[in-house]
Amino acid sequence: MNHPNLRRRAALLAGAALITTALVAPPGSATPLDTPHGRSSFAPGRYVVTLADKPLATYQGGVTGLKATKPATGRKVEVNTSNAKAYRSFLTGKHSQVAAEVGAKVDHDYSTTLNGFAASLTSKQVNELSKTPGVVSVVPDQLHVALDDRKSTDFLKLSGKTGVWNALGGTATAGQGVVVGVVDTGIWPESASLSGPELGTKPPTAADPYRPYLSGSTTVMEKADGGTFTGSCEAGEDFTADQCNTKLISAKYFGDGWLSLVPPDQRADYVSPRDGEGHGTHTATTAAGRANVDVSVGGVGFGTVTGVAPAAKIAVYKALWSGKDGQNSGGLTSDILSAIDQAVADGVDVINYSVGSIFESAHTDPIQLAFLSAASAGVFVSAAGGNSGPDASTLDNTSPWVTTVGATTVAPYEGTVVLGNGQKYAGLSTTVAMPTGSKPLVSPAAVKNESASDADALLCMPNTLDPSKTVGTIVACERGVNARVDKSTEVKRAGGVGMVLLNLFPQDVVGDSHAVPTVHVNAPDALSIKAYAAQDGATAELVPGNTTSTKTPYPQMADFSSRGPSLASHGNLLKPDLAAPGVNILAAVAPPTNNGQSYAFLSGTSMAAPHVAGLAALYLSKHPDWSPMAVKSALMTTAGNVLTSTGSVDSNPFDAGAGEVQPSKMLDPGLVYDSGDTDWLGYLEGSGVNTGTGVPAINPSDYNAPSIAVGQLLGTQTITRRVTAVTPGLYRATVSVPGMKAVVTPSILNFTEAGQTKTFKVKLTLDTADSGATTSGWLTWQGGGKTVRSPIVAVPTSVLAPTAVSGSGAAGSVSFTATAGKAGAPIHSYGVVSAPLVAGAVPAGAADADLPDYPVTATAQTKAVQWNIKTVDPAGSIWLVLYKVVNGQKQFLSFVGDGSNQASASVPAPAAGVWGVLAITLSNPPGADTTEYTMQTNVVTASSGSTLKTSPPVAPGAFKPFQVTASWSGLPTDKRSTGFVEFPNRAGTVVTIN
Repeated sequence: MNHPNLRRRAALLAGAALITTALVAPPGSATPLDTPHGRSSFAPGRYVVTLADKPLATYQGGVTGLKATKPATGRKVEVNTSNAKAYRSFLTGKHSQVAAEVGAKVDHDYSTTLNGFAASLTSKQVNELSKTPGVVSVVPDQLHVALDDRKSTDFLKLSGKTGVWNALGGTATAGQGVVVGVVDTGIWPESASLSGPELGTKPPTAADPYRPYLSGSTTVMEKADGGTFTGSCEAGEDFTADQCNTKLISAKYFGDGWLSLVPPDQRADYVSPRDGEGHGTHTATTAAGRANVDVSVGGVGFGTVTGVAPAAKIAVYKALWSGKDGQNSGGLTSDILSAIDQAVADGVDVINYSVGSIFESAHTDPIQLAFLSAASAGVFVSAAGGNSGPDASTLDNTSPWVTTVGATTVAPYEGTVVLGNGQKYAGLSTTVAMPTGSKPLVSPAAVKNESASDADALLCMPNTLDPSKTVGTIVACERGVNARVDKSTEVKRAGGVGMVLLNLFPQDVVGDSHAVPTVHVNAPDALSIKAYAAQDGATAELVPGNTTSTKTPYPQMADFSSRGPSLASHGNLLKPDLAAPGVNILAAVAPPTNNGQSYAFLSGTSMAAPHVAGLAALYLSKHPDWSPMAVKSALMTTAGNVLTSTGSVDSNPFDAGAGEVQPSKMLDPGLVYDSGDTDWLGYLEGSGVNTGTGVPAINPSDYNAPSIAVGQLLGTQTITRRVTAVTPGLYRATVSVPGMKAVVTPSILNFTEAGQTKTFKVKLTLDTADSGATTSGWLTWQGGGKTVRSPIVAVPTSVLAPTAVSGSGAAGSVSFTATAGKAGAPIHSYGVVSAPLVAGAVPAGAADADLPDYPVTATAQTKAVQWNIKTVDPAGSIWLVLYKVVNGQKQFLSFVGDGSNQASASVPAPAAGVWGVLAITLSNPPGADTTEYTMQTNVVTASSGSTLKTSPPVAPGAFKPFQVTASWSGLPTDKRSTGFVEFPNRAGTVVTIN
């Protein structure tokens, strides 16, 4: 997919501690990126400082005189007890002490889910704090953004006589006693999906035990788990305290960081819980909107809509904000942490987090650690996986204690384009309610204004079409650059009566609410329509539904849905966990920012995550004592298959994880894979994180997930799991992983009563699978009339070695440790290459199309590619944008740089094709109109010579670590040189010198 507005993306990263050297693993490989080089200097600004002591949600005692505050199993954290107040005072006192030691002042304290504080810091203060004992991390206050059967609730079999709602007593009770917290852009309280009786002051009765009520200005609700929710309706701009009710029981906003950063004249939002965008209202009502609300969009009726958990209550925590023209829209880490802290303190049961970062967040990111504490306190967290697919390793929110959700399709709302030549092509449409009749079908280039370029006209850019030529026609507009709905707005302005929106290469199709009847058609059909529209006398008719002989399979993975493997887990934890409907989901929005519509069809993993949040609410209503991970396991092990566009089963586990949620099966899972604090901390320790808890490290692949993942399988590996019986009985295992030998021990588990836990092992041994190629399969337990299915994914490798090492000097050497899967495995070296320095310049603010481009065409003989850039002026700032060309389009991979005057990007063993980088800067050196630089492109091939020498020539043994030494001589010291050490199956290590 295209990734427009690179300058804005880079601007969001300017304050972040980013990598100065990027390495991209070969396609299909789960080899992790090298640990980023540390920064020697930090930009002044607002930071979040995390300290080592446990927050309230996870503190189990240990400080003299301060009792434990971690809630008992099945209960939520209590923040107003004397113990909690005393421990919070201890934590905040430490915050002030640590800040004062470097001359800083605490702006905001965090104590419920994260022990830390936000503060404005100088570069020196950041450096000093990062070295202070007891400080876990100091990270910039980054901007996070909201991720953008025909009814998903019908498709999921929630409705109907045999549906899940009916099994839970009907929509009036499905989800009762549960509170869903929504961290997002706020809420539009007037929505019909949020209507409900006013909050009274009388406590609930035995006949209505979960009815919320007011105690002064506090909303109180006794919950299904025996705990109490306490919230409030926070007044603010265009939002009064009485706009909450018995459905929307609490609404608060958190914007200290964002509001201090963005001045009033650059805001396009309400300083209150009111939703200035519509995203938060959509996610909230998808998860828990009121039942059976009549809906129409653009005058077209779509029956009724119902939230997934219609009897659950909604608590809103606005932490994402809208800036004018989209600039600065999103939420800062500090504000999001405040929202999560408050949600857990209030006592929510579920958090929906349809928010993401440009890159995958580390498991130790403050927001991810806050979610660890939330899960520890019994809160289920459903998080959007991201909308950067279909490229590999584009996920976010991949920590093991959250449920990472991908997006799938449901039965689509379709329309058909009937051409005058008799051909029919189906596409997505929510606006063709009746046949348009046969109309002239025109190419925009044929009906454009004289002043408009063909390129702009083909995209139906504003004011490009000539009304005298367009009136009464159906216009074939191409997708790209401007918003899809803006294209139909232009067609309507010029008098057109319909639009066919064309994807010129395969990607998702979207059912937007267009200004004229529109059908969105994917390639290759779109190319046929474009060619026909260019002919004289072309005509077309738009008709509702799919009248072709080819029906659309579903559920399919959305093209935009981010894929695994997770780089943060080094491929040892399968993500996403599962998938749910996220394409053309109809729910409430904020009318002012949605063309006056109260409801809209939106697509994204943002729409998928609240489906899972709602399902968790249904689950916790029936089983309020279940842990978040037990609920997650039930959803995963009962999931079903996702399909490809041809209707076959999608066998790539990095697409949908365990598969598509199946609510009709989730309440009866047979067995569950549960986990908690010790598992999470052991996983972190095994991943190289010093948690300071003394919890023993475990192999990350042994984390008790309902899936199995091995990022690098060298020959053989045994993985351990434990399962707890929900339904007793005799369960038998079957396992199949093509290319691997898989054995389960024991293969029979006998549970005599519910609640029993048993351990088993799965041994995977490399058989015929290719080294470096992902192989996957399934482990299934069957018994007690239940089927418990878990995906398995592994990447066998010929050698374990770092992806990059570096050295210096005209002559010298560097050594590193490698482990081969086979004795005698050959070791070759190529290079070194030290290409000439090429002068270049880029101005700050350059359009994406004008950025200097440095492409390289890789072949089977290409061993590695490295780009090195450095500004002429030491005060300059430069970045690289790494890409790969797929289907003729540049696919964004990563931004490389830390805002300094140099950056480097490497691709070891690149797949054949075009790879490249774009040079970009956010600001020119003082007094300069451009940023001048030198670029070096080192391409190492099989014929690049043998200046680089390696020893030993072969691996001395199998599965035993050994030292590899790479040496060189006669190299220039004023520029970089690049070599490559190659092991079998194109595995290898990039060597950077000087």
